[in-house]
Amino acid sequence: MLTFARLNFNYLKNFKPINTLLIQSRAMSGAGISPQEVESLCQTPHPSTKDFMFQQTMYRIKDPRKSIPFYTGVLGMTLLKQLHFPEMKFSLFFMGYENPAEIPKDEKARAAWAMTRKATLELTYNWGTESDDSCYHNGNSDPRGFGHIGVLVPDVDEACARFEQQGVKFIKRPQDGKMKGLAFIQDPDGYWIEIFKADVVS
Repeated sequence: MLTFARLNFNYLKNFKPINTLLIQSRAMSGAGISPQEVESLCQTPHPSTKDFMFQQTMYRIKDPRKSIPFYTGVLGMTLLKQLHFPEMKFSLFFMGYENPAEIPKDEKARAAWAMTRKATLELTYNWGTESDDSCYHNGNSDPRGFGHIGVLVPDVDEACARFEQQGVKFIKRPQDGKMKGLAFIQDPDGYWIEIFKADVVS
């Protein structure tokens, strides 16, 4: 009886619902995941999250004298706000696609405004890294993790022709590979940026 009880206890301790086992077995088999399974994994957002917003992605950069001209002059972003912390020796530059004429003149109001823009890029500069021989990991070499950000453009070929003239480094041109019509470029720190048009991806 004791042995039976132990067996039952071990069984219950190791028991997993059938849908969990199914998901794990599919994952281990390398069969990918079906659209139906993806939908079943989605949960109804909690009411308290209704005003949540994806606001920023942060990149560490080595040299703002290279990164800021790239994101403004090459990609057409606007410097929304800059913050400097001399005591900790770092600076933050918030970039995004906003109309410069709408930026508040008052610095306090500008900071609040910048923090409510959608999908901004926060460039973090630790002072002195521009003279450092090391580089930041872009996530696309082993061990892989972070991949890229994406910029939607009206015409991929036209945008890439201009990037070529500006000496931008390409990972993939629109005509390369199996996925035609989209490109990948690199910023001064080697981070990947996808250049695409909505109808090509969809």
